[in-house]
Parts: sequence; C-alpha cells; structure tokens
Amino acid sequence: MKPKICILDWAVSPRSDPEARIEKEIIGEAAEVESFWCHSDADFNEQVRQATALIAWQNFPITAAGIGTLRQCRAIVRNGVGFDSVDIAAAARLGIAVCNVPDYGTEEVADHALALALALCRQLFPLNEEAKKLGWLIRVAPKIRRLRELVFGVVGLGRIGTAVALRAKALGFKVTFYDPYLANGVHKALGIARCRTLPELLQTADVVSLHCPLNEETRHLIAERELSLMKPTAYLVNTARGAIIKKTAILAALRENRLGGAGLDVVEDEPLQTAEEAATPNLIVTCHAAFCSVESIAEMRSTAARIARGAVLGEPLENVVNGVHP
Repeated sequence: MKPKICILDWAVSPRSDPEARIEKEIIGEAAEVESFWCHSDADFNEQVRQATALIAWQNFPITAAGIGTLRQCRAIVRNGVGFDSVDIAAAARLGIAVCNVPDYGTEEVADHALALALALCRQLFPLNEEAKKLGWLIRVAPKIRRLRELVFGVVGLGRIGTAVALRAKALGFKVTFYDPYLANGVHKALGIARCRTLPELLQTADVVSLHCPLNEETRHLIAERELSLMKPTAYLVNTARGAIIKKTAILAALRENRLGGAGLDVVEDEPLQTAEEAATPNLIVTCHAAFCSVESIAEMRSTAARIARGAVLGEPLENVVNGVHP
C-alpha cells in the first residue's frame, strides 16, 4: 500500500480545499492524500493514525494524547507559521518531527500590520462612520497624527518584524525595535534604532507592533503593567498571536481611555466572545486574516505539501521546530 498523507482541518471553521488540488499536484505518486475535518484530535480515525505525515491547519490542538495514537507518523506539518497548537515535546519523545511554514505570509502580515497602524493614526474608521452618516464633522481631529513625527516600535525583529520595520521606515516613521535575541549591529544594517528593554520601547513609541511567537516567555507579554507604561495616545497593533496581549487588560485600557487605540488581527480566546467586548471603543479587530491572500495560501499549501512529501520519501525536512530529524 502507498504511504498516506492526511490533511487535517478544523471542522468548526474549515479553510482547506477538500479536493487538495495543490497538495496532490506536489505530492504526486509519492503518497495517497486525504482530507479530514476534526473538532479535536479525539476525532482521529484509523486512517489518520496510520498516516506517514500529517498536514494540520489551524485552531484545533494536537495534544500528547492525540500524538500518542499515531502509529507510523514521521512528521506533523503545521500549515502556517505558529506551532503552539501542537505539543512539540510529545512529538519529539515519539521521534515525530514537527515542521511549520514560517515565511509564506511575510508580505501579507507586514502589510496588514501597517494597514492597522495607518487606520489608527489617520482615524479611518471613525471618519468613515461620520461620512456615512451624511455628516462632515472631523470629531477625531485631535487623534489624527503626522506619521513622520511618530515613533514606530517593533517587538520581535524576525522575518515579519523586519518587513514591518522597513515599511514603516519608508512611510516616514521613526522606527525602533526590541528583540533580546538579535546580535549587536542589526539596527545599523537596517537604519533603525534599538531599545534594550521592552519598557524603554513601550514608554517611547507612539505605535507598538507585536511580531513575536507565542510561548511561555511571551504569553501576556503585554498586560496591565506594560500598558501602563505606554503613552495614553499610543496605538497597539497585534498580528502575531492573541495571547501575547492579556485581553482583559487591553479592553479595560481602551474603555478607560488609557490607550489611544488598538488594531488586533488576533485576540486571546478568539474570536471576541461578547457584544460588550465587540463594543470596546477605539478598537479595530480583524478575523485572524493578516496572513491571507490568494497568493500566500497557495504558497503555504505548496510548502507544507513539499515537506510532507519529503517525510514520506525519507528526505531531510525543512523548518523543523522540535529538533527531530527522522
């Protein structure tokens, strides 16, 4: 029998192509490809358990219990950048590589972060609402800012953070960043400034854009204390992972006018849970869609399929995040 590659998508909000046209074209005759919609890894059937590789879309967790049912899996490929939904330690104990697709949406996420920042700095949504009331009062004039007078702070200067920094610089922002893991001199190469601590960046930036992974170090990286350090006129943008910002803290800061505004493509415990949360003032929320474009989705699926094919054929794997190289 041919090896099997299973594509797993979240049944609550599926985003995959049931026909798996892109994946089948790339995997070719190396393996059979089948798609499954799951609510959780408790739904794994015998075909999934027997698969040589899994391609997992977002949102439902793959836990140690689910991983423990896999009989001959060599790789779990997260169809996206984040891999916090997979218990990578449990996979490593069983010799299963976990891979991601870290670069497929770099352009889209960077563009989306800038779009949110610009919408806040130029107050596009309140102006749009006023104009559609057939009015013409610029009530938000005190909040509209000149970009070249503002400091744009980037937290996490990886692929996406760098792309955002360069875009913000091109628009005239004074760009600074905080990333404790980068070597000295990066700021010189990019022509931007560096903050040595997160509080320093939060206290000086007019826009703060988050571009770090979600892990134990960054969970609630921005909470009550950090928000209290920001200027009351500042804007906070998050296109990374929702739980990097403590949701109750930022919603309270916005309601109490302790923060100028927020643009969130991701929120903790997404989507928003109540009408009260959705009515929070000075808040723009998009649907965890920063990565999304026709081109980025095709690139993501192609890369994930290429990695899964490599797992079936015993080739060296790309983008391994848990140190396993079967």
